[in-house]
Amino acid sequence: MRTNLLNPLGPRIVLASRSARRVELLTLVGAHFECFPVDLDESPLVDERAEAHVLRLAEAKARVALERGGARGDESVLLGADTVVTIDREILGKPVQPDSAAGMLRRLSGRVHEVWTGVSLVHPEDGRAVTQAVRSIVKFASMDAAEIERYIATGEPLDKAGGYAVQGYGALYVEAIEGSYTNVVGLPLSHLKHALKLLLETPLRKEA
Repeated sequence: MRTNLLNPLGPRIVLASRSARRVELLTLVGAHFECFPVDLDESPLVDERAEAHVLRLAEAKARVALERGGARGDESVLLGADTVVTIDREILGKPVQPDSAAGMLRRLSGRVHEVWTGVSLVHPEDGRAVTQAVRSIVKFASMDAAEIERYIATGEPLDKAGGYAVQGYGALYVEAIEGSYTNVVGLPLSHLKHALKLLLETPLRKEA
């Protein structure tokens, strides 16, 4: 068992997600956590910018998990997260078909794009929350049509934000990252640690 450096004194984290990438990151730092996946409509609102989008969805996921009984008593906190890739101020989404993945990769090829992740921690006792958005800037390598085809053939781009996974084959095409690497993977761990500290230091809200 790995040493827990994220929440060694508690509380236990309830991750409102089935993301394998987030599970791997929390496991990497030895976190005490469990998963309680929730499904929400993740479509952007009209004219919604990336930062507002990930903030809204991250907190919504955590609160829905709380409402559906995800909390395990007061010794837990609910964690919601949402990650998007944007270019030209457009949220690219997660491709479900090879053609849409190819279109995203052509747009990213040889250019700089942004990755935004919203992180929200909600306390089950009084519903108080700490919600943050984290941005990383990624320089993508140029990809010709054959490279794009070979990458898509691995199956990795499908259902990944922006059509690639930096922790997999996609690492071959990421030339530089400004900001948090784990943010690009899907959960900015250093920011999560800080948010957890803020949540636990905030006094409980008293009912009027």
